[in-house]
Amino acid sequence: MKSKTISDLFTRLREKRPLVHHITNYVTVNDCANITIAAGAAPVMADAPEEVCEMVTFAGALVLNIGTLNRGQIESMILAGGMANDRKIPVILDPVGAGATRFRTDSALRLLDELKITILKGNAGEIGVLAGAEAQVRGVDSFGMTGDPIRIAQHFAKRAGVAVVVSGATDIVTDGKRILLVDNGHPMMGSISGTGCMAASVTGAFAAVSEDPIIASAAALAAFGIAGQRAAAGTRGPYSFKTALFDKMAALNPEDLASGARIRIQ
Repeated sequence: MKSKTISDLFTRLREKRPLVHHITNYVTVNDCANITIAAGAAPVMADAPEEVCEMVTFAGALVLNIGTLNRGQIESMILAGGMANDRKIPVILDPVGAGATRFRTDSALRLLDELKITILKGNAGEIGVLAGAEAQVRGVDSFGMTGDPIRIAQHFAKRAGVAVVVSGATDIVTDGKRILLVDNGHPMMGSISGTGCMAASVTGAFAAVSEDPIIASAAALAAFGIAGQRAAAGTRGPYSFKTALFDKMAALNPEDLASGARIRIQ
């Protein structure tokens, strides 16, 4: 992928500062808000059914995260997602913990069935479960899937009509035809809670200013990964790394992304 494509996208993000509406979990909600700001967008965290339809009309993207789900929250997601679909606003679904319990799995499948999801972003276990592959999830942690994750993601994306992102040491991004592999990131990103949720927020920010969910996803993961790499340099431990992650994301510029992104076409 051309470096100018992703640098131009990042420039557009910083110039437009789109609103990203989140219906997300209470464990990482503040981190998601702050990483959205650091990326260059504006967050709003609104999940009341009385206002989600109105709120999403102002947004450039909608991020749905089922990390601490309940039935009322799912109904709010359906309402907001339906309005976003009507307004052609991209919807990013992070099916946190799908496969750990029947409620989580059924809720994620319901959202995929009732809404037009633009980007489905999860770890290997979550995506494997939703794709019908043999996979294992404990709590919100992935223990992987059996089989080739690239092919499983590709076939699932084609069947479901959604861009699929599988996070990992190498992130997989596919729409069933194109496959991009993103090699940015650092192992320290797994030392704190919420980096997966934050990645979905950054993806929402990029998707808000792009008509191509594959390019937006790859650019977002590369940007977040570069911030992680830079934050890990000289870190003293998980909490100093977390602080540095926000700082490095905020300091990142389009030229940094163009030169540092490690995106491969499969």
